[in-house]
Amino acid sequence: MSDKILRVGIVAGEASGDILAAGLIKQLKKRYPNAIFEGIAGPKMQAQGCQSLFEMEELSVMGLVEVLSRIRRLMFVRKSMLHHFLANPPDVFIGVDAPDFNLGLALKLKEQGIKTVQYVSPTVWAWREKRIFKIAKATNLVLSIFPFEKQVYDKHHIPCEFVGHTMADDIAIKPDQQKARHALKLKENEIILALLPGSRKREVDTLLDVFIQSCLLLKPDVKQLKVLIPVINRQRKAQVDEYIQTHKPDLNIQVVIGHAREVMIASDAVLLASGTATLEAMLCKKNMVTAYKLSGLTYQLMRWLYKAKYFALPNVLAGEKLIPELLQNDVTPETISELLLPMLTIQNDDAQQALITKFESLHQSLKKDADVQSASAVANLIEQQP
Repeated sequence: MSDKILRVGIVAGEASGDILAAGLIKQLKKRYPNAIFEGIAGPKMQAQGCQSLFEMEELSVMGLVEVLSRIRRLMFVRKSMLHHFLANPPDVFIGVDAPDFNLGLALKLKEQGIKTVQYVSPTVWAWREKRIFKIAKATNLVLSIFPFEKQVYDKHHIPCEFVGHTMADDIAIKPDQQKARHALKLKENEIILALLPGSRKREVDTLLDVFIQSCLLLKPDVKQLKVLIPVINRQRKAQVDEYIQTHKPDLNIQVVIGHAREVMIASDAVLLASGTATLEAMLCKKNMVTAYKLSGLTYQLMRWLYKAKYFALPNVLAGEKLIPELLQNDVTPETISELLLPMLTIQNDDAQQALITKFESLHQSLKKDADVQSASAVANLIEQQP
């Protein structure tokens, strides 16, 4: 523990980064009780005492074309953050994910002698590999959450530490489904489908209807079907509620704010937007169908640029197709319901048990006490002499 008054600049761009950053802040505060944290923070970071100068949702933009439509506002936010940190220099700046925003900011700060960290490696293993040289120029250290990423940085002699993922530390290797169902007051005979159409407004606009239509196709074959939709905040709940009130689907639907993890653990299967939520569903040991729809132009650009074989994180981690992943025109109610039906009606068969065993192995590979590891790495960087 140090009495040093440490100043930490930290910027997270979405819910998954908020989780990682909050754990890091909590552990840094144990080492530096007088530390001051400020930047762009979500609710979990703010609960740990981080001051947020802008709303985190300002940065929550997905897709190449979608970013272009918000570029002027994003540039204003980044310029404002740069001016603030230059006027109030932190001992270290930590960008949490959101690399297109954070790396540009980190580069300017590093040029002024401020130490910089990128927590969560950009997907250089999947597309735009040459970004790794920009990362090297902009950062003093990269904290990677997946084991295969460090190999890429080591090859280029760029400082990188694999710290694992905080969710792998928080979730039990064998989650208690009955406890989760009891906590959510679910009936014994209900077949639960966890439905997560995304944390961003655009994702919900794009995926909620096709997800609900998929559930309607399932209903005749799954008599006791209940759809649980956990949403990240009141804005997303209002968005989902408005859809339900307008379309009035003939389904047993419950919308809850938060509790996504409990909902997934309680469920019999999960239907979700691709992203970090697929990693959480894997850690909850749930079979799932993941889907995503991009704008037409973004999709065409990604087809050209993206070189990885898979896009769903469980498949990327395993190096094989463990779960169905649907993209663009394959995202249809018919395809989704056909894939979900056996997941909801066939329980504990050999294939399901084999999948869970693979999920458990992947879980162990990520269980590294990430909050402590990341805080130790940042503290070591801070204490290094110039």
